[in-house]
Amino acid sequence: MTGAEHEARPVAVVTGASRGVGKGVALALGDAGYRVYLSGRTETGPLSIGATAEEVARRGGEGVPVRVDHAVDAEVEALFRRVEEESGRLDVLVNNVFAIPKERMWGVPFWEQPIHLWDQMHTVGLRSHYVASVHAAPLMVRAGRGLIANVSSFAGAGFQLNVAYGVGKAGVDRLAADMAHDLKPHGVTSLSLWPGIVRTEWVMAQEELPFSTEVSESPELTGRAVAALAADPELLARTGRVWIVAELAESYGFTDVDGTRPPSLRALAREARAKEKARQQSQQQQSQQQQSQQSQQQQSQRENGAEGER
Repeated sequence: MTGAEHEARPVAVVTGASRGVGKGVALALGDAGYRVYLSGRTETGPLSIGATAEEVARRGGEGVPVRVDHAVDAEVEALFRRVEEESGRLDVLVNNVFAIPKERMWGVPFWEQPIHLWDQMHTVGLRSHYVASVHAAPLMVRAGRGLIANVSSFAGAGFQLNVAYGVGKAGVDRLAADMAHDLKPHGVTSLSLWPGIVRTEWVMAQEELPFSTEVSESPELTGRAVAALAADPELLARTGRVWIVAELAESYGFTDVDGTRPPSLRALAREARAKEKARQQSQQQQSQQQQSQQSQQQQSQRENGAEGER
């Protein structure tokens, strides 16, 4: 790669990029020609930042693996200092890293779960996003542009898996909105992304799940959403809000890796509610009709009885 080509590449940081949604985002940004700094703790092996970097390069981007423990602030600061020194710019930050507990994530009431689940998921999954954004923001503010995309979940709006998980995702959404307040005057966008059911390695390895994967999407769909957002000249109009990945696919016209466009879980929920409402209305109408018929029959019987008495 020539120096000019290196300078021309847009630059992204994707946290937690060794697997899952983070890896999918990195690969999609590789397709778009980005120089992608990939943070994570696993450096070698099939599910590692090294392997993701190699695949990013095969797709036409440039992958830069950087070992980072996002529970250690100094390591996060060093990552962004390296980005500034080597690239001199930062166009996109994707806050994705999340610490998945070893304990069972669902089917257990919160008072029976260890308290450290709260600390683990909120340290690397919420606080980590804030710390990374603190170090990314100056680079973007200086340039007068940039995108901070925070990978969140439908759990931010309603119960999923467990209490600590949902509170953490609600926190991510609020973080995105409040950062947008400070960043918008500088031309920098901050938003949240809600993927649907994602076929990550962790999800597909579970023997049982509290949800179906029949309607699901690949990790790269979120990455394609990030790439489409970053290329949108009207991006700033989307700041401070939550965006559903499947709905962004519909809006921007991109598809998943298999060429399909998965439906929005919100749209499916609306359809289900509409069907349930229609079912209840139908039952109510049938009940009213039955009551009317019974009333008519009783009235007819009373009238016949009165005629017989005459």
